[in-house]
Amino acid sequence: MQNIIKIHPNDNVAVALKTIEKETILTVGEDEITIKEEIPQGHKFSIKEIKANEAVIKYGFCIGNAKEDISCGMWVHTHNMKTALKDLLTYSYHPVKTELKESEHAYFQGYRRTNGKVGVRNEIFIIPTVGCVNDIAKALEKKAQKFLQGSVEGVVAFTHSYGCSQMGEDQDNTRRILADLINHPNAGAVLVLGLGCENSNIEELKKFIGSYEEKRVKFLVCQEVEDEIEEGMCLLKELVTYVKEVKREKIDACELVIGMKCGGSDGLSGITANPVVGAFSDILISKGGTTILTEVPEMFGAETLLMDRCANKELFEKTVNLINDFKNYFKSHNQTIYENPSPGNKKGGISTLEDKSLGCTQKSGSALVKGVLNYGEQVESKGLNLLSAPGNDLVAATALAASGAHIVLFTTGRGTPFASPVPTVKISSNSNLYHKKKNWIDFNAGELIEQIPMEELSMDLFQYVLEVASGKKVKAEEAGFHDMAIFKQGVTL
Repeated sequence: MQNIIKIHPNDNVAVALKTIEKETILTVGEDEITIKEEIPQGHKFSIKEIKANEAVIKYGFCIGNAKEDISCGMWVHTHNMKTALKDLLTYSYHPVKTELKESEHAYFQGYRRTNGKVGVRNEIFIIPTVGCVNDIAKALEKKAQKFLQGSVEGVVAFTHSYGCSQMGEDQDNTRRILADLINHPNAGAVLVLGLGCENSNIEELKKFIGSYEEKRVKFLVCQEVEDEIEEGMCLLKELVTYVKEVKREKIDACELVIGMKCGGSDGLSGITANPVVGAFSDILISKGGTTILTEVPEMFGAETLLMDRCANKELFEKTVNLINDFKNYFKSHNQTIYENPSPGNKKGGISTLEDKSLGCTQKSGSALVKGVLNYGEQVESKGLNLLSAPGNDLVAATALAASGAHIVLFTTGRGTPFASPVPTVKISSNSNLYHKKKNWIDFNAGELIEQIPMEELSMDLFQYVLEVASGKKVKAEEAGFHDMAIFKQGVTL
């Protein structure tokens, strides 16, 4: 295993791949450098003299400015550098038109639904219209486990806090996300559980659901029945009977939609896990598949890289709006746009939002951007898509699922046990995390700096995703975890 990495020839910092002791002498290119203080794993150190207010360069781009003179061999972090980002910007389009070459077909074993869509799970979702019936939904989930038979892989309640006391776009966003989950092909069948007096009542929600198969989707208004548990169990039994005979079949990977998200990042995330996911994205897209990248605030500082990869001017303009709309959202709440990275990110070696964003966007690979989605909007375009959603792990992963992702790839340097409405693959940026939290982590991208080349490791991840799509449970599923969260932006009545 190498000790350090200089990511780009123009960088004036390098990254410690393991902790480096003070007074260690290193060779970086043709230069010999003496480390002047301990450098923790994932953290940066200067490989050139950096004057006060000069740019700190990593990934070949500015990740901030020095607060003071930084001598060669010094630790470079929040104590001696700061963000160089500003608020709203004017962008120009400099298109990069490199298309990926097509590659041979790949296949997985999935479920073909009657409407032609494809699922990778055959679960029964219980979707509450409002938080008031959450406990009823959980009670039904628990009692319904006795019904599991045939190919039914689970009965899962997705509780949330919304559906009432919301206004305007917030209320519509709740309805969109719930409708998206009701229509999600990973759900063989769905029980929609309403209270009866909520704003997002079943009749309102049906306007967002659109056409549906009556055998697949059942509705229960709790205020209209004497015993909602008894009625709910009857409906769930009908739904199990409807989907238990569905079988997996061979399906082309071109029909896979994979969401990409990171959280609890460290200084290795942009060097190992995120680039591996980016290479995976290119592999899937070369086979005709689709990926979705989200967490817009963590594109700030690297957004021009995505803008220049937009397939046309219209998509470029949509991406500009994607970025500036989120900045205006921050400003409308009188919040600092660049109040990022988190304490955990900083502890792991990420110093500024530019540092975080340039690492985060590595997950996009090299493909052209073929679609830009609003929050709650369904993916339609094959290839790489950008989705409007915040960086919050639960909210962003739910948004990916709602937009059509069958599986979410979640990279992390710190670790997290959370799940989402679809299988959520945890990918560690370092081997220490993988070995320490094997009950959380599914795939180790830390091997990239140890012994496995990118081409091999990204193909290993691709094969693993095909296994998950074919029914292999990820660690969060084995633990019985299923989570969801809706993006709240406005007033609560």
